[in-house]
Amino acid sequence: MAHATHADAAPGASTAHVEGQQHPIKLYLVVWGWLFVLSTFSYLVDYFHLQGLLRWSLIILFMLLKAGLIVAVFMHMAWERLTLIYAILLPPLLVLVFVGIMVFESNYTLLRRVLFFASGA
Repeated sequence: MAHATHADAAPGASTAHVEGQQHPIKLYLVVWGWLFVLSTFSYLVDYFHLQGLLRWSLIILFMLLKAGLIVAVFMHMAWERLTLIYAILLPPLLVLVFVGIMVFESNYTLLRRVLFFASGA
């Protein structure tokens, strides 16, 4: 009676373990293409002289999309465990939420000050 090896138990497991994971070059070329397109859109925001909230919204949107692509593919976050992704991406997201809360609070505080000083003058 022969011993069953690990390779016998799982078909395809007989291949040697490869250190690291190789991704196809096409993936990187596609990401570089998208980064170029998003950078072009970001440049076009200035070229067409967009102003105000639209300008900053588009610039931040394109910046976040580019950063997301870089983190996901070039920093290999797309293939990491969910806990690691939460540990890296959740804190900046929470900071953005808190900044948004502070913006609303500052508008309320400014309104209260304007009303207080206008009534006392």
